[in-house]
Formats: sequence, C-alpha cells, structure tokens
Amino acid sequence: MLLAALTAACLCLSIALPAQQPSPASPYTVVARDGRRPLATRVFGGQEMFALDDLARLFNLAVREDAAAGGISITSGTQTVVLSQQQPLASVSGRMISLPAAAVRDGRAWYVPVDFVSRALVPIHSTRLELRKPSRLLLVGDIRMPRVAARVEPLGSITRVTLEVAPPTPHTVTQDGQQRLIVRFEADALDAPDIRAGATTDTLQNIRAGDTPQAITIDLGPRFASFRAADQPGPAGSTRIVIDLVAQTEAPPPAGGQPPASGQAPVPPAPPVQPETPPLLDLPPAGGLRTIVIDAGHGGDDTGAKGEKGTLEKNVTLSVARRLKASIETRLGVRVLLTRDGDQSVASDQRAALANNNKADLFISLHANASVRPGVSGIEVFYLTLEGYGAEAQRLATGRADSLPVLGGGTRDIEITPWEMAQARHVDQSAAFARAVEAALRDRVTMSPRALQQAPLRVLVGVNMPAVLVELGFLTNPQEEQQLAGDERQNTIVQALVDGVLRYRSSAQGTR
Repeated sequence: MLLAALTAACLCLSIALPAQQPSPASPYTVVARDGRRPLATRVFGGQEMFALDDLARLFNLAVREDAAAGGISITSGTQTVVLSQQQPLASVSGRMISLPAAAVRDGRAWYVPVDFVSRALVPIHSTRLELRKPSRLLLVGDIRMPRVAARVEPLGSITRVTLEVAPPTPHTVTQDGQQRLIVRFEADALDAPDIRAGATTDTLQNIRAGDTPQAITIDLGPRFASFRAADQPGPAGSTRIVIDLVAQTEAPPPAGGQPPASGQAPVPPAPPVQPETPPLLDLPPAGGLRTIVIDAGHGGDDTGAKGEKGTLEKNVTLSVARRLKASIETRLGVRVLLTRDGDQSVASDQRAALANNNKADLFISLHANASVRPGVSGIEVFYLTLEGYGAEAQRLATGRADSLPVLGGGTRDIEITPWEMAQARHVDQSAAFARAVEAALRDRVTMSPRALQQAPLRVLVGVNMPAVLVELGFLTNPQEEQQLAGDERQNTIVQALVDGVLRYRSSAQGTR
C-alpha cells in the first residue's frame, strides 16, 4: 500500500532514468564504541551513494524489494521507509520527504543517496546516528566527538591560537615541558580533519593531532615564554578556546604580577577578541532548535516525593536534568538552560520566566511520581489541558486577536497573551512533542498504562513554547525507586528523551 501511494505521488514528475555507471569515491568512516570501519560510496550521476546492503548489515535493517511497484521498503524495528526508484521521494513512517536523488539499482544491488541516512534513517532508527558530510563521518551511538577548527593570528609579541569547538566540550590546556601545550578534551575522539596551523611564528611551530584521539598538540617556538588561555562564546552555540602565546622579552617582568623595574619592557596585554570574528566551523543548522530549557522539579525545602529507601524526587530530577543537558548539548549542539542547577527552591512562574525570557524553543519539566499503592509503576508524559481555564484559553488557542483603539481613530488587531495563558497557543505542538517523547521512552523503558495524559499543570501554563512534563517513575514503587537512584536507568531515560526531541524536531520540519 505504501509503495503504491509513493508511486502514485511520483506520477506528476518525470519518469525514471536508467542507472548510470558508478564511479568510485572515498569512503566514509563509521565511528562506534566498538571501533571504526569504512563505509564505501559510489557516485551515480554526480550523487554520492551508499549501498543499501551495507547499511542493512551495519544497522540491522530489513530490506524488501517490490518489483511490481518499482521500489523497496526498509524496516527498523516497527518503523518503515519506502523508496521509489522513479523519483527522489521517500515515505518515512507514512510521512513524505524528499531526497537529493532517487534510489538507484545497479545489477542486483540498490544504492541510496548519502543524505538518506540523515533524512530517512535517523528518524526511524533506535540508535543515535549522525552524518557529518564535511568530515565524511557517520557516528553511531552516544559518541562524543566535537568538531574542532583552528586559526592562528600573529599579534606582535603574541601569537593567538583560536580553537573553535562544537558542541562545547570540557577541556584542559596544560604545558608539557618547554616544547608543547596539550589541549585535552573530555570526549571519545575529535573531529578535526585539518587542524594544522598554516602559519608559524617565533612562539608557534605547529598545531597537530595529539598523542591520543582526545587531544590537540601545540608545538611551541624558540622564543615562547608563557601562555594565557580563556574560553569565549562562539557562533551557533560553539565555544572558542583562545590561547595567547607570549614571546620572551629582553627583561621579563618579575613573578607575582608586580610592575617591571625601570628600563624593563612589560609583556603587552593580550588584544581583545573581536566579536565580529567569522566562525571557523561550518556548523549545520539545528533544525530550528536553538534553546531548550530543562526544569528539574522541586528543590530546596520542597523535596517532592520520597521513596521507602529515602530517595528524594528533587535529587532524582536534578541528576537527570544535568545528564540530559550534557547529552543534548553533545548530540544536538543546542543551547540548554536549567531552571535550577542546585538544591534551591524555584517558583513555577520563575521557571516559566527563564524559558520565556531566553526565547526557548522547547520546555521539559522533570518529576517523579508517588502513589498510595506501592505496586503502581511506569513513566508518564503530560501536556497541558485547557479544561478549567475557561473561554479565554480557548480563544487564545485559536490565535484570535483583540481589537484595540489606536491614536487618531479606528482600531487595530493585536494579539495579547496574558502570562498565565501563554501555553494555550502551543497546545497542539505540545501534544505532538509529548507523543514523540512518549514513543521514544516506550522503546526503552516500562510505561504506565496511562503513559500519555493531559492535565492543568501550573508549571506548564505560563510557558510560551511547546512544553511537556515527564514523570520519571514512581518512587513509592520499591523497584522503580532503586532504578531511579542508579546511573543505568537515569542514562536510559536521558537517551530516550534526547531521541524524543529528535523525533519531534524531524516531525516539525516535515510539516513546514
């Protein structure tokens, strides 16, 4: 049925062209926890393609050809992509998307455009996949591999080295003897295909890959005396590590920061970083997501639910929020803000204000549940219901405007959203977001029989963007209490929530 529908959708377009003879191309590198392996590509009509058989072996896909309809179906778990040989279109779990080229059959093998991975395979696959075309990499799983680019600027007696890193990644800059600096990242490896300096000075000889996959080495020149390192915000959520290499002077200043004696030349201050400096990295767009706010429920004197073993809801939500922030920043390169990053009390309106004032694109509130029956268990996902908020909320949800008088006579239609009604206009998007989160969680953990619900939740009503509240489990259930207090369950929930964000982002892009 899907193949027939896809074929019908293509009838208004041009007919299929015969497959062109492929030409070889350099392979991509698949990076996973168990190592690296090449993934061959072929070029058909100027378009780089992967062999579908190679993708099927790598990602455990079921591929079925329908010769009568002239297409193929690719299944991962319970979700399916349907491709047509006639046109560059695909049906991804029932949603039509475009591809840069149609699938090509060469002999008995099918080939799909490289972009098939990011456009069609990522939304349906249970494991995180990230295609990086500039570096010819395909990351599989929770691989931390920040992109790094370097720039060198001679500035008189100072040589400035700027490393642009995306997403921001914890790092250290240390001097190893007199000959080099080591910039070491908390990552599995670095995506730095061309990190060479391109210029040398009397304080800098070279920038190169380090002795480990997580490091970059800066080889120092003969007149190097000292260095200063600082982090600066970069474009599109990246970080700039600015390292100033200071040259020796004839009479260096004494230690302790005291002024130099008469006749001694001071070390000049580092020139400021210019805010208009162009980005070093060509970062891909984040699919419309720039800022996400994560709300760790309760805090301070408000401990929330409590388990039999003493596990407190406020501690569980904060721990999951911190892990979720790190995972989203690493995987999506999106700015993430926490409504609290410590054990403090934060009012519901303050939580909403943080999200609204920072123009967040999504809001995720984390809580843990409780019940008088210890056998009740499972995760639940909520979004706002307008019941109980009256006709005003219904009016706002439809986007109708108020007519207000203006100077000089007449009226003007102006949309006015009271703070306590901000969520009303986002209920449909919040419902879609909640469905995506619930589906991603269901793939990994046990859900409540009422896994997806609406409720008049105070923390959501003032939030002016799509928003969900996730009850992470029941602390009153002894087994779930033990799980929620442990790293394994928290990490599993975090990965599911990140996948939920990715699913929602993909569905939102498909409706534009």
